[in-house]
Amino acid sequence: MTNNSLEKRKLGTQGLEVSAIGLGCMGMSHGYTPLPDRNEMIKLIRTAYDKGETFFDTAEVYGPFTNEELVGEAVEPFRKEVVIATKFGWDVANGNPGLNSRPEHIRIVVEQSLKRLRTDYIDLYYQHRVDPNVPIEDVAGTVGDLIREGKVKYWGLSEAWSETIRRAHAVTPVSALQSEYSIWFRDLEKHVLPTLEELGIGLVPFSPLGKGFLTGHIDNASQLDEKDFRRNLPRFQEDAIAVNKAIVDLIRKIADTKGATPAQIALAWLLAKKPYISPIPGTTKLVRFEENIGAADVELSQEEMNQINEASDKIEFVGGQYPEEVLKRMAR
Repeated sequence: MTNNSLEKRKLGTQGLEVSAIGLGCMGMSHGYTPLPDRNEMIKLIRTAYDKGETFFDTAEVYGPFTNEELVGEAVEPFRKEVVIATKFGWDVANGNPGLNSRPEHIRIVVEQSLKRLRTDYIDLYYQHRVDPNVPIEDVAGTVGDLIREGKVKYWGLSEAWSETIRRAHAVTPVSALQSEYSIWFRDLEKHVLPTLEELGIGLVPFSPLGKGFLTGHIDNASQLDEKDFRRNLPRFQEDAIAVNKAIVDLIRKIADTKGATPAQIALAWLLAKKPYISPIPGTTKLVRFEENIGAADVELSQEEMNQINEASDKIEFVGGQYPEEVLKRMAR
């Protein structure tokens, strides 16, 4: 039985309502090593639901495919009570994933995702990455058709910039943008956030805890498993961590005064930023999930928000979001 204790927030102006803090499920079967036991992850998702969680994020490329299967099985007993967000946009089947948002491909993969998720509709369907070879208007039109057919309820974009968002929204109203956003990665604030506010689009920050860095538990790169994808990220190189730890020190100081944890401060900062923001921290541990949703009860004063913002502005973070060769391939 759900206690429905989690605050709800509206994403976009089309009617989508989600938990203020969602649950990113990627790490349950993809990206981080060692991978946890599948049955334990099903149990975690169901326990999260019992504690009021209703917003679960997955994607076909996570695994690939196994994460959607996991989420689908886990939420099947209460499917109509939750919001499932999944994503399209990769040509996964060939074993060497490349971008593919061609209309005919979207129509094929939506059926496959529906089957894996054990459902006849997807609540929130994101284009996982902007495909430079397919006009965004064609993508938006195709998803609009899926919405009219009842296979998709709402749609969104991931890692898109303002011009792309505007063009997509003009064809089929966008409910949410999912992009990396946190205290140590604030690139969206100058151009993208004003666009979302103007158009009435919600923001779902992934990696709201800086891929675990803002929790204060990572002091050096050697702590990461050799197969952990973060080993390849610029911000997790040894020299970068040494400099970037300055923001963690600040967050920890504020956390101590609030009787909270650094993770809770990082999430509370996002919740206080805008009422249309719903972060999706990922975890494979119940204790961390409980810690994360506890952030909804942490209130930051304007003075504390200003203190964090000003300190973040002054720190020259070392390392980009992704390796340079990856950034060059990303269309936005």
